[in-house]
Amino acid sequence: MKRISVLIAIIGLSASVLVSCKNEGNTTGEPSAENQHKDHKGEHPPLDGDRKGPPHGGDRKGPPKGGSPEQTKTLEEIGGYNIGDVATDFNLKNVDGSMVSLASFENAKGYIVTFTCNECPFSVLYEDRLIALNNEYAPKGYPVIAINPNSPENEKEGYEAMQKRSEDKGFTFPYLVDEGQKIYPQYGAVRTPHVFLLDAERKVQYIGTIDDNAKSPEDVKVNYVKDAIDALEKGEQPNPNYTKAIGCPVKASRA
Repeated sequence: MKRISVLIAIIGLSASVLVSCKNEGNTTGEPSAENQHKDHKGEHPPLDGDRKGPPHGGDRKGPPKGGSPEQTKTLEEIGGYNIGDVATDFNLKNVDGSMVSLASFENAKGYIVTFTCNECPFSVLYEDRLIALNNEYAPKGYPVIAINPNSPENEKEGYEAMQKRSEDKGFTFPYLVDEGQKIYPQYGAVRTPHVFLLDAERKVQYIGTIDDNAKSPEDVKVNYVKDAIDALEKGEQPNPNYTKAIGCPVKASRA
């Protein structure tokens, strides 16, 4: 009986130590393995099929790490253009060395001013769609004008990298450098890509994302930019005229 009592005591002590180690093994403030798969409300996140960003695996084409890819601030909080504002013209260097402004496009009926970049997975996903958009609408008077707002401190976003990206992808539209990062704050661009559709008088008629499905062009149900242009062609106001941009935050200079 004495041996049995001692054995039970040893087993009980061992179990107590194991529980204590398990509880103390997560003292860094990091969530446990299970909690890492829950949101702040304690609920499990949606399955991959419900995610807004592109899927995991292979080349990273999903949301950037560190937060949602969806624009979080309102237009008022951003402090750029609102619908109906008249955009100021610019004169920026193109990848072919020429200087491009809105005034460069004679007889334009509007402008698809798009802030985009080389590296953001969302910008990459939309490159072919921007080319197609320009090929379809530039002949109708609505050219795509792409501007890289990111700081050239990152060589992969610098002028030479932009030239290479344009050549490799066969951009049919100008790809401009926002030197000094002066233009994107005026517009209120906060993500890449971020579209500002202007009419012939440079009034802002639509602000936001290109369509409703970044990861799959085949599954797009609403083409916001196309629908906005088609509305202008009919003499109507775009509806909707604003959506939240989806993409990577614009990278400002550290200086």
